[in-house]
Amino acid sequence: MEDKINIESVEYNGIRYAEVIWADSRVSATTFFSPAKSSFQFGLLAHAKGFEEPPHYHKSMGRLIEDLQQMFVVQRGIVDVELYSDDKKLLRTIRLNPGDAIVLIHGIHAIKVIEDMQCLSIKQGPFLGDENDKVFVNMNA
Repeated sequence: MEDKINIESVEYNGIRYAEVIWADSRVSATTFFSPAKSSFQFGLLAHAKGFEEPPHYHKSMGRLIEDLQQMFVVQRGIVDVELYSDDKKLLRTIRLNPGDAIVLIHGIHAIKVIEDMQCLSIKQGPFLGDENDKVFVNMNA
């Protein structure tokens, strides 16, 4: 299999706002796309038939996380993700279909459901409640 890395970075003024992992991405070996120092690690796991990873666990270690990143993996339906700069400028609307994924790294974002959808959502915890997690932004102010 030939690798086809179809990852798109959305940046503005030197700040990375999102990474889009398109469904047609293919890798022959496990490949991570997030910077090693990022508080949120993402990549594609890939192994040949017959691969076995020995039983293991991940070390418990204190980590200081000051940002909250979120990843959506579209399982069914269609969703538009709008990305805005810190000064409320619409940077991009990204249409995601089944199998596509996006990591929301920085900035204001909104979603619009185009077709009934289901997404797997992943973000750092612990969950502290919507009142501590979300800040709704008046885009007209």
